[in-house]
Amino acid sequence: MAEATDNSTKALEKLRGLLQSGQFAPGSRLPSERTLVEIYGLSRRSLRRAFEVLIAEGLVWRKQGSGSFAGSPPPDAFPEIGALVAGTNLMEVMEARLRFEPQLAQLAALRAKPDEIRSMYDLIGRISDSTDADSRELWDGALHRKIAQAAGNRLILALFDVMNRVRQDPVWQKIREEARIQAQTKPITYEEHLAIIDAIAARDPAMAAEAMRRHLLTLQESLIRATSHDPLIELQDA
Repeated sequence: MAEATDNSTKALEKLRGLLQSGQFAPGSRLPSERTLVEIYGLSRRSLRRAFEVLIAEGLVWRKQGSGSFAGSPPPDAFPEIGALVAGTNLMEVMEARLRFEPQLAQLAALRAKPDEIRSMYDLIGRISDSTDADSRELWDGALHRKIAQAAGNRLILALFDVMNRVRQDPVWQKIREEARIQAQTKPITYEEHLAIIDAIAARDPAMAAEAMRRHLLTLQESLIRATSHDPLIELQDA
């Protein structure tokens, strides 16, 4: 075998091609590092750096002792997270989001790539065009994750994904939809999302953080009203 090339850009290009080839469905185990090094003539260092990028983008995930897999990790990939989600409640989630996501928006204003910003604008359009709760949740979650991803910090993104798991809970989705119906927040949400993305596009970290904070405060207020109006919905069940 020829001497391994220490080129992370080349490694990333090769791995992207592998994922786009259609050989590996989401959840499929990828070839081992040793195999990829031999196939592509890459160094392990460059290969691991490329994997870090793909993991940050949500295109690959790893499990200790099992290897690397295509796509995003399934909900049961980290069972301890499930226990954490089950033990939290609505107000804890909103407290975490209010202290977490404004900083992500701030970093995104400094680091977001042009294609990421274009994607954010596309996502708010998809949220607005959605006609059912499941679709709105899907695209709203995708937008907030895109902002987190654009912040460019893999560790923070991983923490965001833990918090974001709560959004997938059916009770959480029911409460959010009830809040939208009662407060009629759809136009407000669109304008608030647009303000966040405009600030990111303008490279204004302070404005992006404040726009995100205002958006989350609006959501928190509508959620409190929704839960107080329905005695069957208890905070601890969220």
